[in-house]
Amino acid sequence: MTCTVGYARTSTVDQTAGYEAQQRDLEAAGCTRIFKEQTSGADADRPELAKALDYLRDGDVFVVTKIDRLARNTKHLLEITETVEARGASLRVLDMGLDTGTPNGKLMLTMLGAIGEFERAMMLERQREGIAKAKAAGLYKGRKPMEAEKVNRIVSLKADGMAPAKIAREVGVARSTVYRILEQQVG
Repeated sequence: MTCTVGYARTSTVDQTAGYEAQQRDLEAAGCTRIFKEQTSGADADRPELAKALDYLRDGDVFVVTKIDRLARNTKHLLEITETVEARGASLRVLDMGLDTGTPNGKLMLTMLGAIGEFERAMMLERQREGIAKAKAAGLYKGRKPMEAEKVNRIVSLKADGMAPAKIAREVGVARSTVYRILEQQVG
């Protein structure tokens, strides 16, 4: 029996509307099982994505609303696509109408993944230029420091033996933030 499996992701817990919209779109696409998580796409620890890929069976369709909800770059997209295909399933991207169950779909997904990665690189370059310009004009102050209460909680949870990924979820910050805070406290 084939199944339509969905995957929804937002980078932060604050992105409620986008999270709910993805779930709604996946349900409308006929997904009978939806795996969802709120974590950065750059985060290597994405347990729900791993569960979703492991859940796939021969003939299933793995559905996401947008490519950027699934992969962080073209290489990662192709790795995920290979995993999906190795399980005998196909990948469907709703906003582009792509389906890797067809040769055209495979070609278009690869091309669009590369274009998306290029767009992201260009956006980051423009962002760096804007920050440099703002710094030169004395307008850029950097990020606000984290509240002492959160820093103390991170340190306390680590002292209690909690893993950084779990601390990040508990406190509501990125895992990299936990590592940075812990490194600052030790160093």
